[in-house]
Parts: sequence; structure tokens; C-alpha cells
Amino acid sequence: MDLPLIPPMLATPGTLPPAAQDERWAYETKQDGQRSVVYLPGDGNVLLRARSGEDITGAYPELLPLGAVLGPVPAVLDGEILALDDEGRANFQLLQSRMGLAHAPARAARRAAEVPVHLVLFDVMHLAGRSLIRLPYARRRSALQDLGLSGPSWSTPAALVGHGAEALAATREHGLEGLVCKRLDSVYEPGVRSRAWIKIRNMRTEDVLVGGWQPGKGRLTGLPGAVLVGQRAAGRLRYVGSVGTGWSEAERTELAGLLRATATDVCPFDPVPRAPGAHWVVPRLVGEVRYSTRTRDGRLRQPSWLRLRPDLTPEEAAADIPDDLV
Repeated sequence: MDLPLIPPMLATPGTLPPAAQDERWAYETKQDGQRSVVYLPGDGNVLLRARSGEDITGAYPELLPLGAVLGPVPAVLDGEILALDDEGRANFQLLQSRMGLAHAPARAARRAAEVPVHLVLFDVMHLAGRSLIRLPYARRRSALQDLGLSGPSWSTPAALVGHGAEALAATREHGLEGLVCKRLDSVYEPGVRSRAWIKIRNMRTEDVLVGGWQPGKGRLTGLPGAVLVGQRAAGRLRYVGSVGTGWSEAERTELAGLLRATATDVCPFDPVPRAPGAHWVVPRLVGEVRYSTRTRDGRLRQPSWLRLRPDLTPEEAAADIPDDLV
């Protein structure tokens, strides 16, 4: 394939640009999927590479027709592969059932029929034999829109220029993962985590009950490496995830003492989760955690610890898991 290998440009976590600079930025919905660089050599073929550079083409057979869409025009595009739930929102848990099948074509085809994916395109780095990475984002975006790439399994959603606060509010209102802010004059920086692209993840917070912990390793030997947390559902304490980040060393040491004081041999979760090496505790400690979204079975995605809630009793804390997740 006579196309340059281009690792994807990465966004830096941050906040909205200052209001005075709002019109210098474009805003795109942050998608919860698998990043992919798309290579179209112009001969009807397509090659998909993950952020790591791995060839993942075989995992997504429904995207192969994209190879013929531009005819003989070669291109390198940037995008995200999504699996959509019944409400049309990206669901990473659904996508996980499609990942890792690049070398199992029969299984990939079966899963494609059950969980189809959709490719969202948002940049073009090489087109018709010419590198575009030194062009500003606004010109690359215009060139991408001109390609008219819209099909049964791919699309090119428009980016919004200005109105960043409204765009972020809309992602929160619709339960989307977040927003990516891209400076209009920014060049494409292959493989670089750049301040010219800023990602804002919509995080949620909830109270949880601590029902166990798993020992840390290395410098955390003797301390909790992660706590196992739950919420009430239908009168039971349901396991909702393992939280292993968010503490200072002093906070982790304090938590270790509290966990030892409430040790028990009985697992408080129903059903008992798979948690190798777990130590159970009586679920008296209330914590507040931050997370991005829930999986379909009620687990918290990307949870991190915020604080203990000594002001709340176990009876006051941890709202029930939504019925449709139980």
C-alpha cells in the first residue's frame, strides 16, 4: 500500500477555551469507541489501523465497502469505530464484543450481523497523493466534508465552530461521553498529544458502599490497591465496580485502617463478583466516586475515588441501580 503510515493525533484533557477565543475553535462530540486510521489506496481496498498501529481490518467486515467509495483517489482518514445502542448512542461494552476478531473472519462476520458498527470520520491527513498534515484543521475539515463520505456504515458529522459552552451542555443533556475542542488553525501532529485538541469528558458522581478490597502490589503492598463497591438493587447490594485510583498515599493508608476495622468473612454482594484475592468488609463505609457512564449490566466505567462520605449512613447513601440495569 503506497500510503504513509500516520499515527493518530491525540487530544489533551482540559476545559473549554476562554469565551473570548470561542470562535477560534471547532467542537466535535467525543465518541466512546475505537480510534482508527483508515487507509484507502484507491484500488478498492481498505486498511484499518488502531491507535497502536495494529491492523484491525478483519474485525469490521461491514466497513470494507468504504474502499471503493472514492474510486481511484487514495486517502488517509482519521475516525472512530462505534457500536450504537438502541438509542443511537455509542456503547463501548457492545463494541468490545467486536474487538480482537481481526484474525477470526468467520467470528467477525457473525458478530457483525449481531452488533454492527459505524465509522465516524473527522479528519483527512493525506489525499490524492498529497499530504495535508501541515494544513490548518479548518481546511482539512473542509476537504473531508467535500468527499461526501456518508453511507450505511460510515458518516462525516459536521463540526460546530464556536458555541462551545452550548455544545458541551448538549452532550451532557443527551448522555454523551463529552466534547473535543479543536483549534481551527492547528496542523495535524501525528502521534502527539497536543494542546491544539482538548478533550472534555462528561463525568458523573454517585455514592457507593464499600464491600471489599483487593491488595495492592509493589509500593502499595499492605494497602488496598482497589476497593470493590456496590449499590442497592431490589433489596440486595449489587457489585458495580472496582475503584483503584483517586487517592493520595495518606488517604489510602487511612482507608486501609477503616477497611481492617470492618473485615468479615462473608461477601456482602449478591451475586458474588469475580474478584481474585478479595477481602470482604461489612458495607458501612460510604464513598463518592466519579465515572464516565454505566455498562449495560450496571457497572461503572472508568471509576475513580473522590472522597469518603462520613456524613452519610449506609441507609442514606447509594441510590438504587436503575431498574433496566438490574
